[in-house]
Amino acid sequence: MTEAERRREDEWFRQNEQKLLEAAREARLKRQAEREAAEKAEERKKKKDLHFMKCPKCGHDLKAETFGGIEIDRCTFCEGFFLDAGEIEQLFLNRQAAERQGFMRRLLGI
Repeated sequence: MTEAERRREDEWFRQNEQKLLEAAREARLKRQAEREAAEKAEERKKKKDLHFMKCPKCGHDLKAETFGGIEIDRCTFCEGFFLDAGEIEQLFLNRQAAERQGFMRRLLGI
């Protein structure tokens, strides 16, 4: 084998090794990202299980109740009530002033 052929062969091996190393690095990064995503999903699930339907004020259980077509979460201990995203708009923006006051009185038990 001549010197030129040997150099060409060495260059070919260098290029292929570079491709193999890059493919291995990409596969490792992909596995790492998948592992991190799974860990984050598991952490979110644990947090949700700990806090789902728990009063943010006192920590007791929340009970879903329907008032005027809107489902609210009411604490079984401190009687606080909590609205989910979008429910405050349903409560106030879609109702007349007198209807809003009556709803709030019913909700608060006044």
